[in-house]
Amino acid sequence: MSEHGADVGLIGLAVMGQNLALNMADHGFKVVVYNRTTQTMQDFVAAHPAGSFGELGGSLEGYEELEDFVSAIRRPRRIVLMVKAGAGTDAVIKALMPLLDEGDIIVDGGNARWDDTARREREAHEEGIRFIGSGVSGGEEGARFGPSLMPGGDKEAWPMLEPIWNAIAAKVDAKTGKPIEGAAPGKPVQGGVPCTAYIGPGAAGHFVKMVHNGIEYADMQMICEAYDLMRHLAQLQPSECAEVFARWNKGDLDSFLIEITADILRQRDPSTGSPFVDVVLDAAGQKGTGKWTAVAALDMGVPAATIAEAVFARALSADRDGRETASKMLSGPNGYAIGVLDDRFFEDRERFIDAVGQALYCAKICSYAQGFALMAAASQEFGWDLDLGEIASLWRGGCIIRAKFLQKITDAYGKQRDLRNLLLDPYFTDVMQKHQEAWRNVIAAAAMAGVPAPAFASALTYFDGFRASRLPASLLQAQRDYFGAHTYERVDAPRGKHFHVTWPADERVEVEV
Repeated sequence: MSEHGADVGLIGLAVMGQNLALNMADHGFKVVVYNRTTQTMQDFVAAHPAGSFGELGGSLEGYEELEDFVSAIRRPRRIVLMVKAGAGTDAVIKALMPLLDEGDIIVDGGNARWDDTARREREAHEEGIRFIGSGVSGGEEGARFGPSLMPGGDKEAWPMLEPIWNAIAAKVDAKTGKPIEGAAPGKPVQGGVPCTAYIGPGAAGHFVKMVHNGIEYADMQMICEAYDLMRHLAQLQPSECAEVFARWNKGDLDSFLIEITADILRQRDPSTGSPFVDVVLDAAGQKGTGKWTAVAALDMGVPAATIAEAVFARALSADRDGRETASKMLSGPNGYAIGVLDDRFFEDRERFIDAVGQALYCAKICSYAQGFALMAAASQEFGWDLDLGEIASLWRGGCIIRAKFLQKITDAYGKQRDLRNLLLDPYFTDVMQKHQEAWRNVIAAAAMAGVPAPAFASALTYFDGFRASRLPASLLQAQRDYFGAHTYERVDAPRGKHFHVTWPADERVEVEV
């Protein structure tokens, strides 16, 4: 370690923490690490001795005592936390505080609840410590070779973190927006636009990361629904589905999740030789960020039903015993093959497969529209001034939902920063106009055959609801006024004027409230 101290410290050496530390060292930074379990730290440092990090001069050193770790970092200190969200993060921050000096920076890179981040930022500020809550997306490989990074919090602290975050973030081509690949240990990617930017004050960074994860839930669920439809209606084998996904990955649906889906569906189980997907138990887990997104949408009154449906689909899958019992007692429609549906919806299997791809793209657009609408609402409520186009641009590389069409979202907000909804951008409006008939037919076919497609259907309902100039909520509000005197507005009066009718008298009297 140089006499001036380390550039950055990192606490928490699970897989994500280890890979982020290696990424920083690859980019020439002098990194010190600390872990509650000392042996983990010692093994990690021993596996990466001096000279492991290429030509940029980075290094890695570990400390057994937290006080020694803090002392080894030059001031103002930059300390990255990669520890378990919740009580674990609070415990580390509590232990750190007495050891820090005014102006030092804590960066929480865990999957923290955004409201926890807001609290921690306030508490740190009161102690003279700068706090940044940064979303880190991309999984283990992203952390090692280039994640998407979403920092929010103390804006004055950002310039001191920015050189590190710019260096280690994923990079995209400045002209095409496509990810630049080819990073290897000791050989980081050079050039390109980094997939990071200051998001906004307070908890903005972790809120945006939460929404990213909510969109990810919807993306994954819709891909699974497309697979299920092709498997059971078009009667494709997993390997045949893999070829369809590979073909889709060359077009508008080009994305990391589509790419890995093709890889998974090609895989065979080493033990049985069966398709790998057939030996995986159909009970999905979750860590909570999708649920947090749905809860935030409910709290703010933003319709994000497709994201919520994806969360509920995981919950339903987890009740495998219940479903197993129900499958023996509850019957569905007869005929579980495309042949039964030919005359009603599709001329042949290939047209059905193409329609599924079109439905997937339309539903995907709607789920992103919901996520971006939620971020816009939070930005307004909390005064974050989020740049939604910039957020879309930093999701183009490194993160799990990286996809070709994020460039279209970047372009849409570039043309109109205050765009009310993605569906109102000409590109997306045109896609919906072009593909909605196929989308509707796919959902109709799924319903007739008894194949669940909750995210596909929810997204269509969102689309139809958003484009409706009048909804039956008029009756709903009348009901609310009838039983609870909740008042209503009139179509022939200015917005904001409320009325109440005295129910249920024979001669009802309307009064302005």
